[in-house]
Amino acid sequence: MCGIAGTYRWPDGKIVTDRLTDVLAHRGPDGAGRYGHPLGDGEVHLGHRRLSVIDLSETGAQPMVSGGLALTYNGELYNAPELRAQLEAAGVRFRGTSDTEVLLESWRRWGTGCLPRLRGMFAFAVFDERTGELVLARDQLGIKPLFLLRRGTGLMFASELKALAAVSGGSLEVDHAALVASLLYYWVPDSRCAFREAEKLPPGSWLRCRPDGRVERGRFWSLRDVAAEGRERARSGELPDVAALVEESSRRHLLSDVPVATFLSGGLDSSYLTALAARHRPGISAYTIGFRAEDARFEAMPDDLRHARQVAERFGVDLHEIEIAPDVLDLLPRMTYHLDEPIGDPAAINTFLICSAAREAGVKVMLSGMGADELFAGYRKHLANLLALRYQRVPRPVRRGLSRAVDRLPVATSRRGYRSVRFAKRFLSFADLPEETAFRRSYTMYDRDELLALVDPDLAGAVDDVLAEHADVYQDNDLDDFVNRMCLGDARMFLPGLNLAYTDRSSMAASTEVRVPYVDVEVVEAAFAVPGDRKIAGRQGKAVLKEAATSVLPREIVYRPKGLFSAPLRAWMSRDLAPLVREVVHDGVLVRSGFLRRDALARLVAEDAAGQRDFSKHLWHVLTLEYWYRGATSGSGQDSPLTA
Repeated sequence: MCGIAGTYRWPDGKIVTDRLTDVLAHRGPDGAGRYGHPLGDGEVHLGHRRLSVIDLSETGAQPMVSGGLALTYNGELYNAPELRAQLEAAGVRFRGTSDTEVLLESWRRWGTGCLPRLRGMFAFAVFDERTGELVLARDQLGIKPLFLLRRGTGLMFASELKALAAVSGGSLEVDHAALVASLLYYWVPDSRCAFREAEKLPPGSWLRCRPDGRVERGRFWSLRDVAAEGRERARSGELPDVAALVEESSRRHLLSDVPVATFLSGGLDSSYLTALAARHRPGISAYTIGFRAEDARFEAMPDDLRHARQVAERFGVDLHEIEIAPDVLDLLPRMTYHLDEPIGDPAAINTFLICSAAREAGVKVMLSGMGADELFAGYRKHLANLLALRYQRVPRPVRRGLSRAVDRLPVATSRRGYRSVRFAKRFLSFADLPEETAFRRSYTMYDRDELLALVDPDLAGAVDDVLAEHADVYQDNDLDDFVNRMCLGDARMFLPGLNLAYTDRSSMAASTEVRVPYVDVEVVEAAFAVPGDRKIAGRQGKAVLKEAATSVLPREIVYRPKGLFSAPLRAWMSRDLAPLVREVVHDGVLVRSGFLRRDALARLVAEDAAGQRDFSKHLWHVLTLEYWYRGATSGSGQDSPLTA
């Protein structure tokens, strides 16, 4: 895992590329490299920051230049041994053992045709000195980020948006429509970018810059097509061997020349991966989190630590426990900086602290259970949306009476929260809605009217555009399986927009690589070949994955209620962060700029404080958005964290 950057026919390209690369130093503390080449009346420059994981020698250094090709690459190829063997059989002679060299020689032999052959996570730029063409490419699922900005015939790119902002000198304008999307989702969809001129290269795609100024784009992999092919496999009765595929992916993801550890929450996904990893790496380390006892009690949080300890003891895993106390007041601005865009998921802090602890212990690579919920229907929202179809058959007067009764119940008192009431209110907020609207409402922050009431009235059109975009993405398939429609929507939006984004930025802020064995192309293809009734069976989500895991894990781990890789937000908001919330509501830059309405924010705070509604997550995101907006509009092209 590394940081990449570069410019193509950009004014002062060398200086700009040096600055871009310097901003990414946290992504690669083990080394830095530069490359430059003349290009007509301009130049091309590539930069690289190295986190040494495979082939720690100088033969793996980047940018890698060989035979007229120059490559800067961020990622890991888990099928590099097979590709190397194919290339060697064709006469290629390798200097070292890095997957970077395998990628470079694959490009030389197959060009863009190599991209569907790659099994891993990657974002890279390759320049051909003979043709003068620069090609950018990003992996199939969007595990690795790649931001770019074009002006005229020039282009600059980087692994992180903050690098582009830093070299712009504050000239990039905030895209307020993207911030509206961030308010809705608590993250910015991969199709949008928080700054107007910048963009994210879409997953499974490439972009080619030509010396004559033409730009060509192409796609080499499509989730929509994968889901359609999976539907046909399912119709034929072909059920993939999920257990074999997950084990094989886990084994491949252990490929490393440095120590590897795992995240271990005590839930199904991380426990399964940890158990499989321990088969191949006996005594492997794992990291887990806990919270202050009073915070956990207030939130009625499950005792995940107990289950993590049970898994660690059973499989001989060296477990490290980290307690997260609310020094979040200091962590919040730091994490907002590192996350690049306003992302309001406190799990980003968990990831950063775990990776920081692992890094201090000498661990550079972590395995995460990210992606299993999206692909195998493991979130509560998946089951809840199925239950909503049955709920709609209940007579309307009964539903109205139930809704009124639940609405009167408190979600919390001054001493504790009531999770079951929160879940019930959440369910009733979408249970009567049409399919796409219900699915969106089941995991987003606001309905249309609430969002309109919160933002500047001039942004009403942006609100409707954001909602229409969700509908377009969700409905862009011909699947006849409701569960797999939800999984496809999550894999196209929720996974790259939120979970993969914060995982990359939070881990790289600690100079640590996180790998996601469930988000492997072959596992993904298998997941969409599993019918929805095998993903949710009765009231069990991820049923097919649980069946696979029972051959390895004890049933009490496999079938325990789902936990959350989150944080005790209500406790933090009502205690430690309450003064900051008041400050932001009454005199924050979002309110003073007119983007958010003070009266609407004040209502959220009042209803949350009264315990009638749970707006702790909404308010947490307002804080992250406030800090991000301060940096983005400071006029300096923020290139360092703000302080609280």
